[in-house]
Amino acid sequence: MSKRIVIDPVTRIEGHAKISIFVDDAGNVADAEFHVVEFRGFEKFCEGRPFGEMPGITPRICGICPVSHLLASAKAGDAIMAVDIPPAADKLRRLMNLGQIVQSHALSFFHLSAPDFLLGWDTPQPRRNVFGLIGSNKELARAGIRLRQFGQEIIEILGGKKIHPAWAVPGGVRAPLTKDGRERIRQWMPEAFATTQAAFDVWNKTMETHRRELQIFGNFPSLFMGLVSEDGTWEHHGGRLRFTDSSGSIIADQVDPQKYFEVIGESVQSSSYLKSPYYLPLGFPDGIYRVGPLARLNVAEQMGVPRADAELKKFTKLGRGAVTSSFLYHYARLIEILAALEYIELYLDDDELLSDYLRADAGINSLRGVGASEAPRGTLFHDYTVDRNGLLQKVNLIVATGQNNLAMNRTVAQIARHYVKGDEIPEPLLNRVEHGIRCYDPCLSCSTHAAGQMPMCVRLIAPDGTVIREVTRG
Repeated sequence: MSKRIVIDPVTRIEGHAKISIFVDDAGNVADAEFHVVEFRGFEKFCEGRPFGEMPGITPRICGICPVSHLLASAKAGDAIMAVDIPPAADKLRRLMNLGQIVQSHALSFFHLSAPDFLLGWDTPQPRRNVFGLIGSNKELARAGIRLRQFGQEIIEILGGKKIHPAWAVPGGVRAPLTKDGRERIRQWMPEAFATTQAAFDVWNKTMETHRRELQIFGNFPSLFMGLVSEDGTWEHHGGRLRFTDSSGSIIADQVDPQKYFEVIGESVQSSSYLKSPYYLPLGFPDGIYRVGPLARLNVAEQMGVPRADAELKKFTKLGRGAVTSSFLYHYARLIEILAALEYIELYLDDDELLSDYLRADAGINSLRGVGASEAPRGTLFHDYTVDRNGLLQKVNLIVATGQNNLAMNRTVAQIARHYVKGDEIPEPLLNRVEHGIRCYDPCLSCSTHAAGQMPMCVRLIAPDGTVIREVTRG
């Protein structure tokens, strides 16, 4: 009779989730599912609020990437007002988003994922974490913490605080970059570049020692989606949508984010609170696509800055067409950190960021507005419908983690099929399956955290409810 292995909770991700692995009578994995087990109600309880309040409300969705929701929400407000924001405001929003990319990617690479591939899959679980990394390589761990701090400093310099800054508003932003703030950022740049180079050195060695993981950790054909500029350059807070397939061919290009619903459908599954978006022309589930760093590098033709462009050329050689291994999300994050640093350096020489012309003013000129921006984990959509008084009638949020939902399910199934045989459940196996989720750096509810050690209990349960085998840790 078929059995079910449950990994609950999945650790070293933002939020709470579990994984079910279904084993057939022969002891082989038949399928696997990633379940998000926490419910968020922002789309409903924001109804009736004035749209101008949304940049203050929606960052509370997430404690790790509040900036992403802040900026997407403000852009939705721009669309409702039908305004072009002042150039200085656009550049300032971009600067904050670059800081967000740096801090979030540094957290994912150094704190959440590096303990696996630097310390080793078989390292005892109590040491396979950031504290174990500190004990093994104190300087690298400290540099990773400092790099994340640098990104957070940019957010604080612009928005007044590192988490939930009330800074971007419909029509622009509240305050410019100051000369003092610019110098504070400038002083960080040499250290940030040096840390990023050290991370590349570590990653190059990792690719040599983890060839198996490159092949089996979420390595499958899919579509990829991200924002690009008119000439196909990497985008993070503007541009239009591009879809490519696993061969690298463009199948949809320059799609206006305001009309995302013409190419993206949404489905729900009873096994998770997380929605499952899909590429509408191919239907569900054939329209599976990935977003985030791996996808953005697959859809972009160039990064637009020299050092990151050189790394992109190396990255593209890792695939036949598109780069399809989800293990390479880690490499893509490092390339995006480097690109973000290069763009930040350019902004430091732009005096327009000191301008006080920061906000366009208008009334309700459209009853629907969509804000799209690239969050660290992928493209984020805020879709608001309002009445003539600007009160929200409907809110739809499409987050990056949801768009990767189908891919994450396929990834854990692929890893489990490679490692799971019969009733034996060694702990390092559980960690490999979990790491398939960490590749995507999912953000389920980043404002929710657990204190102390994360326990885990895995049971093999027969259809009649009998517990066949149980393994616990913590």
